[in-house]
Amino acid sequence: QVQLVESGGGLVQAGGSLRLSCVVSGTTLSIRTIGWYRQAPGTQREWVAHIFSGGGTNYADSVKGRFTISRDNAKNTVYLQMNSLKPEDTAVYYCNLVGDPYWGQGTQVTVSA
Repeated sequence: QVQLVESGGGLVQAGGSLRLSCVVSGTTLSIRTIGWYRQAPGTQREWVAHIFSGGGTNYADSVKGRFTISRDNAKNTVYLQMNSLKPEDTAVYYCNLVGDPYWGQGTQVTVSA
């Protein structure tokens, strides 16, 4: 059973930065594709970024150039470095493995104008 625990969210002013962490247990992270997703109140969850087992990444257009996903396989941890934050980035952020239907609690990111 996979467990994913997100942390690092908080309140930040527009233009600021945060780094989110996701600690993964129950699977070998080095061979899995994992992503970050976000959901604002009243909206559908949207994909933000993926990192593949080989280290390749892709990003939603809305965050490209501002966010960076990375992984530390030895620590079973995935990160999302978020720079130049905008109010529209406000959401609960989740990490998850591709195809996993179960979601954790996420971490709240609030960007003030």
